[in-house]
Amino acid sequence: QVQLLESGGGLVQAGGSLRLSCAASGNIWNIDSMNWVRQAPGNQRELVAGITSSLTTNYAEFVEGRFTISRDDAKKTLYLQMHSLKPEDTAVYYCNLDVISIGTMTRRKYWGQGIQVTVSS
Repeated sequence: QVQLLESGGGLVQAGGSLRLSCAASGNIWNIDSMNWVRQAPGNQRELVAGITSSLTTNYAEFVEGRFTISRDDAKKTLYLQMHSLKPEDTAVYYCNLDVISIGTMTRRKYWGQGIQVTVSS
């Protein structure tokens, strides 16, 4: 099995910064794509940013220039550095990893438990 542990969320004032982390552990041979997804109350989940195993990144237009996604494969950890936060960034943030398991070599997407980010105006 694979476990994902998210950390780094919290309450911040508009204009502030936060750094989210998502640490993976367990029966992992390799991690392919990694994504951050968020869900605000009453809204559907939306992709915030993604990064491939070759370090190609993509960002939603609403975070372009403010958020930076990165990964440390040695630590099996995904990061999201968030700057210039706005009240509309308030949401539960989830990491989503495409994991290939040891032994079976099967590929499966895993989700973190979600972490709250609240930006006050």
